[in-house]
Amino acid sequence: MSLHGKRIILGVTGSIAAYKAVYLLRLLQKAGAEVQVATTPAVEHFVGELSFGALTGKKVFGGLWSENWSEHVALGTWADLLLVAPASANTLAKFAHGLCDNALTAVYLAARCPVMLAPAMDADMYLHPRTRANLERLAADGCTVLPVGQGYLASGLEGPGRMLEPEEILARVEAFFGEKPLSGKRLLLTAGPTREAIDPVRYISNHSTGKMGYALAETARDWGAQVTLVSGPVPLKPPPGVHTIAVESAQDMYDAVHQHAAAQDILILAAAVADYAPAHPASQKIKKQGSELNLELRKTPDILRSLGETRRPDQVLVGFALETSNAEAHARAKLTEKRLDFIVLNTLEDPGAGFGHDTNRITIIGRDGSAESFPLKSKQAVAQDILRKVISLWE
Repeated sequence: MSLHGKRIILGVTGSIAAYKAVYLLRLLQKAGAEVQVATTPAVEHFVGELSFGALTGKKVFGGLWSENWSEHVALGTWADLLLVAPASANTLAKFAHGLCDNALTAVYLAARCPVMLAPAMDADMYLHPRTRANLERLAADGCTVLPVGQGYLASGLEGPGRMLEPEEILARVEAFFGEKPLSGKRLLLTAGPTREAIDPVRYISNHSTGKMGYALAETARDWGAQVTLVSGPVPLKPPPGVHTIAVESAQDMYDAVHQHAAAQDILILAAAVADYAPAHPASQKIKKQGSELNLELRKTPDILRSLGETRRPDQVLVGFALETSNAEAHARAKLTEKRLDFIVLNTLEDPGAGFGHDTNRITIIGRDGSAESFPLKSKQAVAQDILRKVISLWE
């Protein structure tokens, strides 16, 4: 997708992630966009205006008390998009409450174009109820609020709050302006773990966090699909604009999937469903007694196999395989056994892949025997690779 002819205001705020905005600016320009930079005063503590001005060939709009103090009005009508990256907690709060004390907040209030925000801050700030409320208010006002990454932060803590990488933000901008490749398609996704009750307080489960499935749901939504997400118990918030159905057990997930499967064009099962469940869960808490406790387990319903047996010929069916040994052989066997169009393989042997990470490294194995391996990427970028493969099946 080219951004040729698009006019973008790149808003930059006082955040350690401001250095990434320089690279993002170059990516936007290489994609064909005309970019004007607007900043808050705190940006000078991180990246100088000279860097942005040299790349754009334009004077940065960084102050209300200069000869171009009224430029916010002209920029507000000039741009096709106001992209604020990074968007600090302070600036987000000002946007949410209509405060106007610097050049960027003035541009925001004067803008007649869509607004896209890429938050960047420390984990505690991002998770604070006031910040969450501000983001929700801005989304309700029509702003596109991008997700954040999770990992090591400038404070030395680890958690959510990292700004998306510039390549990911560029992809979001291109998707915003581009044709929606999944427009008119219905897509059902599963994500997260299932919990199989032992008694009212204990269960069997796994380490799935749902991040891969949620990234797929958000990307498919952005690409125009009508998305139904059947999610096991995860700490993630339901993605806006996605019909999310919360379930607990494998049987719950089986029932929800089959309730909606017939109406779908695409079925992607990314959940880590328990293969076995206690055969006779106790109605009361099991008290500690003796040195051993034996549990009788039964197989849970095989959701993927059941879809492979009942799906329409025009439906696309995709499964996942997380392996620890003989990865490709096991994935190919599952592909054939479950009658999939392709399977997404990842392995715990690869650092940064699998449960709990914000990154993944996958190999897509097709029904025709093909195998395409990808380098370690963010799960948002991996979601795009998977959905491009889906689209290629129709070409």
